[in-house]
Amino acid sequence: MSFSNLGLDAKILRAVTEAGYTEPTPIQTAAIPPIVAGHDLIGIAQTGTGKTAAFTLPILTQLAALPPNPRRGTKVLVIAPTRELVVQIEEKVMAYAKHLSLTVATVFGGVGEQPQLRALRNGTDIIIACPGRLLDLMGQRAADFSQLKFLVLDEADRMLDMGFLPSIRRIVQALPKQRQTLMFSATLSKEIESLTHEFQRAPKIVQIGRRANPAETVTQLVYEVPRHLKTALLLHLLQDPQMDMVLVFSRMKHAADRLARQLEQKGVRCATLHSNRSQNQRLRALKDFKDGAVRVLVATDIAARGIDVDGISHVVNYDFPMHVEDYIHRIGRTGRANAIGDAISFVTNEDHGELRALERFIGRGIVRKKAEGFNYAAAIPAYNPAEEGFRPPRQQPRGQRPPRQEQRRQQNAPARAPQGGRPQSEPASGNREGGNERHFPSTTPKFGGFRRRFGAR
Repeated sequence: MSFSNLGLDAKILRAVTEAGYTEPTPIQTAAIPPIVAGHDLIGIAQTGTGKTAAFTLPILTQLAALPPNPRRGTKVLVIAPTRELVVQIEEKVMAYAKHLSLTVATVFGGVGEQPQLRALRNGTDIIIACPGRLLDLMGQRAADFSQLKFLVLDEADRMLDMGFLPSIRRIVQALPKQRQTLMFSATLSKEIESLTHEFQRAPKIVQIGRRANPAETVTQLVYEVPRHLKTALLLHLLQDPQMDMVLVFSRMKHAADRLARQLEQKGVRCATLHSNRSQNQRLRALKDFKDGAVRVLVATDIAARGIDVDGISHVVNYDFPMHVEDYIHRIGRTGRANAIGDAISFVTNEDHGELRALERFIGRGIVRKKAEGFNYAAAIPAYNPAEEGFRPPRQQPRGQRPPRQEQRRQQNAPARAPQGGRPQSEPASGNREGGNERHFPSTTPKFGGFRRRFGAR
């Protein structure tokens, strides 16, 4: 099967050839003909299988066949969950539409809205948008969707997970009823199926591969490691030159920043990607990662669906994901388009429950591996204020601490007063120093540590 057998326009085929693609992927082979024929469609496939081209190429083919229309208005609306995914879809659309006289614009938050307002008011042919910002601009009466022919919901399951369903419903209600609606997702859940009845008319269903299973082209490994040695183990593994383009997932934003600083201190070029970064910072981090200016990109799960970068050699789950779906989305960033990739997961004693749940889901165990030459018995490093990431050790083991009641009694006990005077730690006003709390001693009698019920009423 070749692209020329899928009913695509000659100008689109030319752009595909110039982009270096020779054979369609399974999702493209299955989805393009029914879309060209005008059917609504649900496309279910793993990440990295060419879903963007599966809806872009047939839509562009139909746009190329439309007669000239002097009326302005957006003809295609693509909705995606993250800014990064919106930008990447735009790049693909621009590449495939290079020989067509079409206009393309993006709409997402984190940047100025004036260019986006102009694009909507001018009736840009193809709008690729995040639902939140798009709904805001629609509230300003900026969008003209009267000429809309195609609606695409990309990563529909992710948008549901992120709570975008109410916004999407409001957007769809404002669109023409006569349109072609395409929905793409990594899973076919009950929620996705219910949306098809809401938004689509007798859709064709195309499902490629097993439901939500990790890509077969990804080698999955588990390294069991004490929590305090995870950073040291990552640095040890990065000594391997084959780990040349590494995506590291951290659970928390501040932890991602701290890990990136630790890697930079050891000479590893690094960038971060999470929701606390501005849009320009996030785009710059992605660009540097794609261009090879940085070797490691430390990200939170916001990037699990938003990164479409070819050539990622390794995905490292520095913090093991809490949900199976997150694991699948993370490791799907490598081994894309039939390439080979490795997914490495660090597992501490606290992560064994999540690991067993994952292995039950995929139906097999994941290979455990030990890093050669790494000291797993290293002690907790001493606290160094000049070095990021280390916490000072506990001054007293938890089991040897005095009971909490005794601690509070010692802290709250007033200093012994001189004969005939006021306790030295309490100022004459009755307020405690440094605050405005008052101390009112209880007058209720206590027996055995408990207040007598009738006395406390």
